Amino acid sequence: MNILVSNDDGYLSPGIQVLANALSGLGTVTIVAPDRDRSGASNSLTLTRPLRPRQISERVYAVDGTPSDCVHLAVTGLLPFVPDIVVSGINHGSNLGDDVLYSGTVAAATEGRSLGLPAIAVSSVSFNPKYLASAADLVCSLVRRLKTHPLPPGTLLNVNVPDLPISEIKGIKATRLGRRHPSSQIVRDTDPRGHEILWIGAAGDAADCGEGTDFDAIANGYASVTPVQFDMTCHEMIGPVQDWLKE
Repeated sequence: MNILVSNDDGYLSPGIQVLANALSGLGTVTIVAPDRDRSGASNSLTLTRPLRPRQISERVYAVDGTPSDCVHLAVTGLLPFVPDIVVSGINHGSNLGDDVLYSGTVAAATEGRSLGLPAIAVSSVSFNPKYLASAADLVCSLVRRLKTHPLPPGTLLNVNVPDLPISEIKGIKATRLGRRHPSSQIVRDTDPRGHEILWIGAAGDAADCGEGTDFDAIANGYASVTPVQFDMTCHEMIGPVQDWLKE
């Protein structure tokens, strides 16, 4: 099995190193990841300039682009083979609820899925994780499962794991995405030359976090596995919108 590993924290991130090492027991692992932190890049592709992949070692490439760029290049010609699966992570920090709209970690997996490959995005809920091996072990079990029980086309797995020893994680729950409150207000500051600068505010707290959500699973010590699709059509509204257009 040829496993493509990417992320949005950069190819030097501890999370991607632990993940790649764990997955090497299941197949041949190749890392194609950003050359720096590209958190929050979402599904953006770089179309206004050429990309410059840099081969760091035999199976590690650093790309001066987004997570989606990395996976797109890897699958469409950078590598001399087409990967069998894309695994993105381990992200430092959770990707719960509507975080998936902004997450570069999820975007890398989404790009793989859009190119026809099975895909998993995995995040530790801590920004300074101590137990990355727990998340890596869980992902390995999911990769084994996907080999014998593949998901439908267009579906990827978004995985969030408590930063705990594997023995202290209560289990794994299949969940739906919750939802956050609106983000905090912008943070105003001034640069050394006296010009105003603005920081995007922190993500909002959980709003929809009831039983069955990814927020609820994590809050109760479980890992969450959410099947995600990116058909954003509101199918039940097609008829009502058609009627609205006729009025």
